[in-house]
Amino acid sequence: MSETGGVREVKSAARTVELLEVLAARGDRPARLQELADELQVPRSSMYALLQTLISRGWVRTDITGSLYGIGIHALLTGTSYLDTDPRVRVVRPYLDEASQALGETIHMGRLDGRDVAYLATRESHEYLRTISRVGRRLPAHAGALGKALLAERDDAELPEVPYEALTPHTRTTREALAADLAGTRARGYSIDREEGVLGIVGFGFALRYDSPAQDAVSCSVPVARLTPAHEERIVVVMQEVRAKIEATVPAASGATVHWR
Repeated sequence: MSETGGVREVKSAARTVELLEVLAARGDRPARLQELADELQVPRSSMYALLQTLISRGWVRTDITGSLYGIGIHALLTGTSYLDTDPRVRVVRPYLDEASQALGETIHMGRLDGRDVAYLATRESHEYLRTISRVGRRLPAHAGALGKALLAERDDAELPEVPYEALTPHTRTTREALAADLAGTRARGYSIDREEGVLGIVGFGFALRYDSPAQDAVSCSVPVARLTPAHEERIVVVMQEVRAKIEATVPAASGATVHWR
């Protein structure tokens, strides 16, 4: 049985969290009882009892037949509470608006979470109607501008273990290729994702260095068809200015708050 900080893990709690994570990862693909039992390697009867408990409390939902299961509305309420109470998200949001208005492009804030980046805030472009990312979405850190900006703040020895998932034909899937790209990121001071996470989209990522190493980053996403050398240059200038404003503001804004680990 695993331990955390010298405290033995509670098996039932761990199983509940694993179940919610599995359902959340499936998105709009509901799961059947047997699928969940098999994936989590628990008896069908135990899985059924756990599902019924979570349904009664709003964490899991089921269809009218009672045979399909998905993530429930209380997961949304809890996630919203996380965003509403995070002092850094509150500080950064107005600057996302500023960048979006100045550039007319989609601007994101994300946070490193293991091998992935979780999107915490997004301001969508009015020029590009297709939604490419949303709050709560996760993307492998090696494949996007936000993640690469944050990986570049760390030693190459801390890079995620391979294999690296190929999200597009342009994704870097070896440690050597990723390390070379991160070296370029460090030299420039920002990352570039040229259709590595989403085909047709180029991203520019900027680590927010109010933590060391940085945990958060902001990025600008642009359709390839609209990206000219002059526009790219302006994106970099505006995003660097926005990063400087955020880094100057966050310490003063969060000085009296809890510092989470």
